[in-house]
Amino acid sequence: MVPDATSRSGERPARSATARILLPDDELAAWRSLLRLHARAIRVLESELLTAHGLPLTWYDVLVQLVEAPEHRLRMRDLADLVLISRSGLTRLVDRMGAVGLVARATVDEDARGWWVVLTPAGYERLRAASPTHLRGIHEHVTGCLQPEEARLLAGLLERMTPRVSSTPSAANPSPH
Repeated sequence: MVPDATSRSGERPARSATARILLPDDELAAWRSLLRLHARAIRVLESELLTAHGLPLTWYDVLVQLVEAPEHRLRMRDLADLVLISRSGLTRLVDRMGAVGLVARATVDEDARGWWVVLTPAGYERLRAASPTHLRGIHEHVTGCLQPEEARLLAGLLERMTPRVSSTPSAANPSPH
C-alpha cells in the first residue's frame, strides 16, 4: 500500500490509514548519502580486517569499546548499548570471542545476575595488531577526503543528530507494526 502524501502547502488528500511525511529534497539526499556511505564503508572495512587479521568488524568494535572502558571491562548491558549489534547477538558474539580467548566474563560483585565482559591480554594484542589496518582504512575510504575543519564539522553534525535516535521505540514514536 502506498501512503497518502501531505502536500507542502498543508492541503490534505483523502484520509487513509497512513499519511506520508514529505522530506525536503536536501534532507532525503543527505539521508540516502549517509546510508550509502555507511553500507559501503562497513563492507570494505570488514573485508580489510577479515583479510589481514581474521577479525570481523563487530569483534573489533567490542575490543575497542573494552579497551576504552575503565579497567578494560564493561557490564554486558552497557556494552550492548555501545556496539553496533543487537543484545541477543552480543551474547553470542561474546561467547565466540571468549572461546578464542579475546574476552572473558566475570560476575559483577554487586549484582549476581550481572556480567562483566573483560578484555583479555590476547584481545588487547589482537586489537593492537588490527588497529593500524582499520584506521588506515577509515582514512583511505572515508575521512581522507575531508579537510580538518570539515571533519570537525561533520563530527559535530553527527553528534547533534545522534541523540534524536533512540535504540528503543518511545511512546512518542511508536513502531508502525
